[in-house]
Amino acid sequence: MSTTATLHQTLPQGAVEGRYDPRFEPVVAAFLENFATRQEVGASVALSVGGETLVDIWGGLAEPETKRPWLKDTVSIVFSCTKGATALCAHILSSQKALDLEVPVVSIWPEFAKAGKEQATLRMMLDHSVGVPVLREPAKPDCLMDWNYMTERLAAQAPYWQPGTRNGYHAMTFGFTVGEIIRRIAGQSLGSFFQEQVAGPLGLDFWIGLPEAIEPRVAPMIQNRALSPAEPTLFFETLISDPNSIPARMVLNSGTWLAADLNTRRGRAAEIGSASGITNARGLKGMYEPLANGGGGLVDGDTLSRMEEVAVATHMDATLLFPTRFSLGFMKSMDNRKRRPGGDSVLLGRRAFGHVGAGGSIGFADPECGLSFGYTMNRMGGGIMLNERGQSLIDAAYRCLGYRSSAAGVWAK
Repeated sequence: MSTTATLHQTLPQGAVEGRYDPRFEPVVAAFLENFATRQEVGASVALSVGGETLVDIWGGLAEPETKRPWLKDTVSIVFSCTKGATALCAHILSSQKALDLEVPVVSIWPEFAKAGKEQATLRMMLDHSVGVPVLREPAKPDCLMDWNYMTERLAAQAPYWQPGTRNGYHAMTFGFTVGEIIRRIAGQSLGSFFQEQVAGPLGLDFWIGLPEAIEPRVAPMIQNRALSPAEPTLFFETLISDPNSIPARMVLNSGTWLAADLNTRRGRAAEIGSASGITNARGLKGMYEPLANGGGGLVDGDTLSRMEEVAVATHMDATLLFPTRFSLGFMKSMDNRKRRPGGDSVLLGRRAFGHVGAGGSIGFADPECGLSFGYTMNRMGGGIMLNERGQSLIDAAYRCLGYRSSAAGVWAK
């Protein structure tokens, strides 16, 4: 940091510490406000511009029951932020010319190309249009922790729609479809490839499949136990009223990992390319930093351009049942504020791409301004997209960079 201010403030939830450029004081203020008024327990936020880290702060409690503090090296599960890491692995193989996103997967994973999926491509897997958003038939309890079981089930089942003709968020299945392609091309597991190609070279505390040695540094997740949203959504109403619907199968037919296993050793060790990534804000920011600044040797310029372009957009996502926008494996800015305040939106810059995680964590890159950003926490909020805690940090960051308004659905100058 060119100009550095040191933060050390004691809150009821514990100490908040770190360093920041004074120009980004509003980000720090928003982070502290999350603890004061938005029920933050433990969290971290980091951002860089042009490759220079300008905010790196953390604090609160990693474990409220024992009063264990959230320290500089504390990490936590980031749920669907993991999808960004998985997608990046696929784009790295594409940039290396080892993988063509447009070729039918029959040449890579012939078992998948059946039952109506014969023309499926990796592009369709990345943009959530391949048609297998959930398992159709009842799943065993530990399904998400059994890679072979999940890939065999997904390969065998018929799609919910002709691949490529519509999109629906593949909440848990994305990591197994894209991840199996990566495994077959790279000849190693998704988690190993990510360590070798991304986390290791960039020096990131970021794992898909946590080593046992890191367990003492993990902040257990505090789940949102609300039985229903304050304003019932179409997703929630469908989940309750139709047990055969995609929303119902997404929530009720994904085994026990989310409900019972994510805070266990086995649950954190599992390579779930949709959900089990473990890192902190510094790790998310660090993963996206090269992508905000020309590719940084991870991918070439053409691949980077492809990563930020909108691939699918719809007024009715077949899974989430609200409007969504995705590039190839990443979320784009999604503005559903007028549809339902809170929970269904993520407001980023026009060129930005990244991914939200359940409960409100996020990592993204914005090549327009060279911004890379990460936010993680251990108390999950409501909604499927961002909640006020993460969005307030992003809003403050864009304002510090001279952006004027997000009224158009993207942050604009």
